[in-house]
Amino acid sequence: MNPESKSDAQKRVDQIECFKLELEMIKRDKIIDLSESQQSAIDLYHKNLITRLSSIFDIDSNKHEKQLSLGMKIASFLGALGITASVFFFFYQFWGKISTNTQIIILITTPLLALSLTIYAYTRETTGYFVKICSLVSLACFILNIFMLGQIFNITPSPNALLVWAVFAFLLAYASDTRLLLASGIICFACFLSAKTGTWHGCYWIDFGNRPENFLPASIIIFLISFFPHEKFSGFTSIYRVFAMLLFFIPILILSNSGSISYLNLSNESIEVIYQIAGFVFSAGAIWLGIKKTWNEVVNTGNVFFTIFLYTKFFDWWWDFMPKYLFFLILGLTAILILLIFKRLRKSINKNTMSEVY
Repeated sequence: MNPESKSDAQKRVDQIECFKLELEMIKRDKIIDLSESQQSAIDLYHKNLITRLSSIFDIDSNKHEKQLSLGMKIASFLGALGITASVFFFFYQFWGKISTNTQIIILITTPLLALSLTIYAYTRETTGYFVKICSLVSLACFILNIFMLGQIFNITPSPNALLVWAVFAFLLAYASDTRLLLASGIICFACFLSAKTGTWHGCYWIDFGNRPENFLPASIIIFLISFFPHEKFSGFTSIYRVFAMLLFFIPILILSNSGSISYLNLSNESIEVIYQIAGFVFSAGAIWLGIKKTWNEVVNTGNVFFTIFLYTKFFDWWWDFMPKYLFFLILGLTAILILLIFKRLRKSINKNTMSEVY
């Protein structure tokens, strides 16, 4: 097996570490006894494999390197955030003192310069941390570019700017394998689709957030995008699924408690009941689908929203007339019941898995 991406290479190295630990336990329990030549051959094979993968991909070969990588990721994010904020405040502090022609030149050249630095860092640096800093700064400059040019030329605000930002963010995300840029692109794309959905229903596009149902088509499209192959990118599929579920369940949660802002031509009580039922059905369906497809992020997100919907209903039903100690006792017992249900479900899944293996 030859890993095609950094995530695959890292999984292979993690598997080697787990294999070594398990082999030590097996040898300690005297299940198997390897000869010295066999053990040396295995160790040499793993050493050469890790060396080869490390030369191709920036991977962590042990737990100490993983800890350092986490610190480097945090540092790169803070560096990108600091430089972006610096660019933003620099523009606003000196912007009024610069002529219009100079402003236009600065707005055009700044994102191009940041993009050039991103490309240069991509060709020179293998770890990817400086690439991510430059790409995040490039996106911020590009967003500022479109916004400020619109103000200079007095262009009517349009949701199309969100689409342009989304496309640029997606291109940078896939070029630099940066999940934060992907999340930014998804947000911009979802806002664009939601604004368009609002205008199709007669709303002014800036007010698309006043109708939570505007986000539902965007959530479905983003979830469908997750089915496209993303094996070469670390965590992209999970991000698509999680954001799609957030864009789907948050509007349903809002509408289940405030039916007056819905498009449905029904009474507020009827709308709230419809979305409450939808919340329970779809969150339970997400849990089932996540378990069936072994999508942990879908299972976890479905669990969170199912619990929120359940506790919200408990609050509506019993908070006003039930003693507080009894209310929280019911919440605790419900949590224990959910825990027991998932425990039995996990046992059945493990039993089926073991039967498939053996």
